[in-house]
Amino acid sequence: MSKKQVQTKVRVLFVDQKNDFVSQIAEHFASEMFPDLYEVYSAGPEKDMIDCEMISVLYQNGVDIRRQVSKDFRDEDHLRKDQEYDAVVYMEKATYDEWAPRTPWQGRQMLVEMRTRPDFAATDDAELYDEYLKSMEEVRAWVKSNMADPNALKAQLSR
Repeated sequence: MSKKQVQTKVRVLFVDQKNDFVSQIAEHFASEMFPDLYEVYSAGPEKDMIDCEMISVLYQNGVDIRRQVSKDFRDEDHLRKDQEYDAVVYMEKATYDEWAPRTPWQGRQMLVEMRTRPDFAATDDAELYDEYLKSMEEVRAWVKSNMADPNALKAQLSR
């Protein structure tokens, strides 16, 4: 590729129901690890407050997502106005089952089921802290292993 050619970034949207948990983590890590490969967003059918305990645990472990905001699919201030994404990654099966068949992203979607808060088995604050760390590491590991090659990511999408 010559210096004058500009590589087009792959546009990725991470989705969970309220854009308050794992989609936020995925957006952060994909933007941090692969800024030259991807234009990254996250949203959900609904929006809510980002999980404050998650923000705190991540921050204590060197991951700062305090400036991120929860977005729904119609958020024109933080998402692409044209809604054109090369890959839409659903991170919750229930959200995927409900929304994937009725979105404009047919053929560009995938389900990458991650742990959600109902999966947590914590009985005290220390265990809850560990559950958030496990979620963070699970998302980080997926992003690292699946997004290093945009063509490999695209090969995983629905047809």
